Amino acid sequence: MTKTSTASTTTSTAAWAGMLPVEDTRLAVTDTGGPGIPVVYLNGQFANQGYWRRILADLGPDFRHITFDERARGKSGRSADYSFEAAVRDVDAVLAARGVEKAVVVGWSYGAVVAAHWTARNPERALGTVLVDGAFPYDWLDDAMEARIRKLFKRLNLVMPLLRPTGLAPRMSAAEQAESNIELGKLSRQSELGPVLDGITVQTRYVVASGTSFGSKGDEQEQIRTGLDAVTERNPNIKVSAKVDSNHGALLKKDFGAISAAIREVAHAGE
Repeated sequence: MTKTSTASTTTSTAAWAGMLPVEDTRLAVTDTGGPGIPVVYLNGQFANQGYWRRILADLGPDFRHITFDERARGKSGRSADYSFEAAVRDVDAVLAARGVEKAVVVGWSYGAVVAAHWTARNPERALGTVLVDGAFPYDWLDDAMEARIRKLFKRLNLVMPLLRPTGLAPRMSAAEQAESNIELGKLSRQSELGPVLDGITVQTRYVVASGTSFGSKGDEQEQIRTGLDAVTERNPNIKVSAKVDSNHGALLKKDFGAISAAIREVAHAGE
């Protein structure tokens, strides 16, 4: 698909930022507008849309950038539903509200799993997908890990009230955050995520970090990343664009250029 035909999937529109009513909540959405290729960015599990700013600046006006805060993250409102399926529905809600039929989908961490599911379910609407250090099929959740997750978030609950006014922590209880993380572990199992990735039919690129992530120990995160090897062997549409030196939490800041390059690659893959 050419750049011209890709951009024509949406009309040029003015920049917009505001609160979008979705189900029982309101999502903080930012749309840079313009005639560029639409790209929707899906955040890390408890992150906000500000994490993408370096990538947006690097890509510039050739793209129409759509970012939003997930439920109870950033400036978005609370909800009774913080499930993974709600996160997938919110992608549709944001794109529909902004009049975007087709887009490049970019997800980091938790957002990468959301992006993979959305892409597999909407092959005619995904112009390409970039998965940033997430969506690795690997059986990392067991009873001991589940207990560790609950203990971690219970301990973090002591400092969450101090961080929430700054926007650096979600407006979710410790139990809600733990359940979200446990659900992610179940969805990341090889038997669950593997078939989703196998079903992707559009050009998809991974940008893979190195070292640890929040809550991981030793080489746990590197072991989880090995789950990608079988995926790229089975599906020729999926490739690793870059393996960077930054760890999971720092790559959007330190290696934004590698992510930008992957976005350009999938956006122009059909030219």
